[in-house]
Amino acid sequence: MDSDRVPGPGVRDVKSAARTVELLELLATRQNRPARLRELSEALDAPRSSIYALIRTLSERGWVRTDETGTLYSIGIRALLAGTTYLDTDPYLRIVQPHINDLSVKLDETIHFGRLDRGDIVYLATKESSQYLRPFSRVGRRLPAFSTAMGKSLLAERLGQGLDAHLPREFTPLTPNTIVDYDALVRDLELTRERGYAIDDEENYAGVTCFGFALRYASPATDAISCSVPLGNLHEGRRAEIIEAMERTRLAIERMAPVNLVVTAEPPSGT
Repeated sequence: MDSDRVPGPGVRDVKSAARTVELLELLATRQNRPARLRELSEALDAPRSSIYALIRTLSERGWVRTDETGTLYSIGIRALLAGTTYLDTDPYLRIVQPHINDLSVKLDETIHFGRLDRGDIVYLATKESSQYLRPFSRVGRRLPAFSTAMGKSLLAERLGQGLDAHLPREFTPLTPNTIVDYDALVRDLELTRERGYAIDDEENYAGVTCFGFALRYASPATDAISCSVPLGNLHEGRRAEIIEAMERTRLAIERMAPVNLVVTAEPPSGT
C-alpha cells in the first residue's frame, strides 16, 4: 500500500487537527471582522479552554493574530504563504491568466476565474475593468455557488450527479434577485446547460449582471470564467458581443489546458 496516498472517505478525522482547520476557516470567512474567544467557542461548539489553547499555539506560529489587548483574533500572515503557494503552483491559473487579461482589455469589463469548492466559488484571478475599480482584491474570496454565474455554470454540470452536495441546507439571498427556491434553481441550471452559459442577473450585486462559462478540461468541470457588467453598459448588442468573446476565450483556454488533472476535492458521494 502506498503510504503517501491521501486517505479516502471513512477514515476518521484527528479531532485536534479538524478543529484547528475549522478555527482557521472560521477566521478566514470573517475577513476584516476580528472575533472574541467567546464567539469562536460558540461557533465551533467547543470549550473556551480548548479554543484558547489552539489560538495560543497558532498565534505563536503566525497563523492567528491578536490585537493589542489580546482579546480579538483574526487570520495571521502565515495563511498568506499557503494561499500564494497554491496560486503559484496551480497548473491552470498560468494558462488562464493571460486570456482573462486580454479579454478584459478587449471588452473593458471585469473578468474572473474561479474554482468550485464544495458549495462556494473561490476567486483565483480577477482582471478589473478600467471603468470601475474595486477597493479590495477579489482573489481568495468566496461566494455561494448558487448565486454566482461561475458557480451556476458549474452546478449545471452536476445536474443528476451530485448537485445537492454543492448546495446549502438553507438558501440565503444576497440580493432581492437571488434564486432561493430549489426547484426554481434547478430550472435555471437546466436552462444554463441548454444555452451553454450561466447568467447571474443581479443575484450577487445589485446593478450588475454576470455571464459564466464552465471550463471543461476536467470532468465534471471545476473551474469557470465570468464577465461582470454594470446594467448601464448592457444593451442587446453588447450582451451578444460579450457572450461571443467569452465563448471564444473558453475554447482557447480548453485547447491549451492539460486535461483532467486533480484540481479540487469533490465531496464524497452521499454527503
